[in-house]
Amino acid sequence: MSVIQAKNVSIRYITGDLKNIGFKEYLVRKLKGEYHVTQFWADKNITFTIEKGDMLGIIGTNGAGKSTLLKAVSGIMRPSGGQLKVRGTVAALLELGSGFDANLTVRENTYLRGAMLGYTRDFMDQQYDSIIEFAELQDFQDSLFKQLSSGMKSRLAFSIACLVNPDILILDEVLSVGDGAFRIKSGEKMKQILSSGVTGILVSHGIGQVREICNKVLWLDKGRQIAFGGDVTLFCDAYEEYLITKKLPQNGNEIQKLAADWKHRQEKKLLQLQRTEAQKLQSVLEKGTSQAAVEAALEILRKKQPDLLK
Repeated sequence: MSVIQAKNVSIRYITGDLKNIGFKEYLVRKLKGEYHVTQFWADKNITFTIEKGDMLGIIGTNGAGKSTLLKAVSGIMRPSGGQLKVRGTVAALLELGSGFDANLTVRENTYLRGAMLGYTRDFMDQQYDSIIEFAELQDFQDSLFKQLSSGMKSRLAFSIACLVNPDILILDEVLSVGDGAFRIKSGEKMKQILSSGVTGILVSHGIGQVREICNKVLWLDKGRQIAFGGDVTLFCDAYEEYLITKKLPQNGNEIQKLAADWKHRQEKKLLQLQRTEAQKLQSVLEKGTSQAAVEAALEILRKKQPDLLK
């Protein structure tokens, strides 16, 4: 049975100038028929299905509709059209600092976020030490949340979401924040969570993360669905080529071509790198004394092409 099923989901924003003109002026313009609004479709006819244990990577440039779609899945927004079915409890990390109180401590905010996710005080008492340890905030438990760096805030939010065992975990760029060590640790934690059967959705500009931990990809562009499926390598290759060429595919054949062009581009880069290393090796041999040159050449081979020495 599917955990999340979206069928022709569309989400519309309606904007006007009420905030700027005030309520009184709004009434006057409304009565005169002079008040106008603008409709903007952030997502249009999005269709996908993910099963228990799936990790869906949503890719697309800024303004593609990724975060808006996540808000609908997490229940923050209602779709303007289509059907969206979500089965299970959802823990969503959509924005850094969302759901936290800047004037409360790290300890207080941990319990606050747990309560917002529907967990009891006893449960949070049991999980608290593990949450703080994973977030690496043992020395900041009584610090005000507003005093934390953005990376520290992200670590706390990620740790709470992971350790309270949701059915569905939604991450919007969270794995991209923090130092390299924490990114590696959070990635490993995601793999562990997914292996336990939790369903995940990841939005990330880091395509490497999508390639590594996702088994399905949804590609959006300006609210329109470009592709959806389980061929992660194909879609990621095509997307990376699109980022370079800005040629948006219109069908499956064009996606295949973009992916092939990306592979060809990578092969050329590898060949150029090998040529550069060969030139460096030749230069060392030509310029050095015979014994020193041989030793330097061997050192280069050990680092760059160890297979050639076997």
